[in-house]
Amino acid sequence: MTRLEQLWAPWRLGYIKGETDAPARATAELNWLPGADRECFICRGVADRADREHQIVRRGEAVVTVLNRYPYNNGHLLVAPLAHKARLDQLTAAEHLGLMQEITAMVSLIEKLMNAEGFNIGVNLGRVAGAGLPGHLHWHIVPRWNGDVNFMPALAGVKSIPQSLDALWEILTESLSQSSSSLKTEN
Repeated sequence: MTRLEQLWAPWRLGYIKGETDAPARATAELNWLPGADRECFICRGVADRADREHQIVRRGEAVVTVLNRYPYNNGHLLVAPLAHKARLDQLTAAEHLGLMQEITAMVSLIEKLMNAEGFNIGVNLGRVAGAGLPGHLHWHIVPRWNGDVNFMPALAGVKSIPQSLDALWEILTESLSQSSSSLKTEN
């Protein structure tokens, strides 16, 4: 008799049930940017400075990087403009540049920290294209490894993700903090 192994992924339950992970703080207490959508999890994270709670890895002048709460693979990140914009033609030149620079930096960081062997990077424009959050443009960075697609997704509809989001947040923010500190001491 074959023994059945169980994989626990408790962070997926909210997704399955269609729940949102909005923090308990009152909307009025947050520092909303002009044009922010109060129902948008990216806008809420930007407005609330509780980065760990919102799984925000890094904030820039025009860009924010967030862990995907429902990852396709370990290390799955979302890179978005701070401003709530749905279309590419709404972005400023500075936002375009900032987004591409952040995607490049995050790919390098994940290659270094997690030994990723490849990446799927993309944006879904509009709900019919698969955008789960069509009002706030965001790029997906999905790290890949040789052999990461195994029999489980095809036969059992299960994907194994070997690291908790909290542990991933820790290593990314620690590394970013160290690289930021070393840049300050070099200048």
